[in-house]
Amino acid sequence: MKSSNQNNGPVEASNAALSLRQLSVADWQSFGAQEIAYIRPVLVNGVHAMAIHAADGTPIGAAPNAEMAIAAILQHEMAPALVH
Repeated sequence: MKSSNQNNGPVEASNAALSLRQLSVADWQSFGAQEIAYIRPVLVNGVHAMAIHAADGTPIGAAPNAEMAIAAILQHEMAPALVH
């Protein structure tokens, strides 16, 4: 059985990413952006840390490691998302 949600390769993925970047704040809110957060590695005063961002990219915090960042996200009743 074929899935109706097929990925047609890098061009389609690139178009999807571009579309997401063009969403307005209201669009992000309708997708639940205030309920989702992601983490990414950063340097804070020369020390490795994990930055915590809302789904729309707004910085909302930092933690010394991924485990603590995810715990902070969960403590604030948000869902952590993995990004690559």
